[in-house]
Amino acid sequence: MISFPNAKINLGLHITGKRKDGYHDIETCMVPIPLHDALEMILDKKPTCNSSGLEIPGDPTDNLILKAEKLLRKDFPNLPTLNIHLHKNIPMGAGLGGGSADGAFALKLMNNLFDLHLDDFFLEEYAAQLGSDCPFFIENTPKIARGRGEILEPIDISLKGNYILLINPRIHIGTKEAYAGVTPATPKIKLEEILADRNRWKTELVNDFELSIFKNHPEIAAIKEKLYQAGAFYAAMSGSGSSVFGLFAKQPSELEFSDRYFRFESFL
Repeated sequence: MISFPNAKINLGLHITGKRKDGYHDIETCMVPIPLHDALEMILDKKPTCNSSGLEIPGDPTDNLILKAEKLLRKDFPNLPTLNIHLHKNIPMGAGLGGGSADGAFALKLMNNLFDLHLDDFFLEEYAAQLGSDCPFFIENTPKIARGRGEILEPIDISLKGNYILLINPRIHIGTKEAYAGVTPATPKIKLEEILADRNRWKTELVNDFELSIFKNHPEIAAIKEKLYQAGAFYAAMSGSGSSVFGLFAKQPSELEFSDRYFRFESFL
């Protein structure tokens, strides 16, 4: 059985407070985009987990797919063993939620493969144990996210008919660096109010991480400016970076970027 975990972008992102548990409270709108990994699970007497595509750094035991499997086996200890393969296409450490999507889609895939009949509420409970962004990918529809990112509220917003151009300069922005330059504050205007009027997006739909990250990495700021110069009606860094996306009413003319950048473009 195979599924295709997708990336997300953030329309606005505010850091609203520092929590006692060490995490931060946020407010953002997350929207899925058609940039995918591929995740395959096959019943097999010999359990294996391997990957292809982009190299996945770090300790393999930190893989959210394996953590998702471990979570389900804790409550369903007699599940059959699996041969798991991930083809990684979504850049990592790029603000696109690729790892979170892989973990969430693993839960959904095992739910179907093993006929567990868990509804989305329970899958989101499992996903929240994997990471803050993971619950979003269970229903995988536009949501306002608050708390650590696990408190989700549907929002009626559509980017259908528009065009996205996403550029990742292959700069890894760590969590420590991202949050070091942010001073938490409660937004003066509700995010939903700004999202309701696309004419306000360019000036009022803000990602709090941009100020310090653009200062540390002018190369990322330059990508955003180039997307606006090409006619984007909105451009921003996604999540804590370093990916920058531009939204266009129609496909822009060819834009040149460094060959070392990861580039994704698609109609939405």
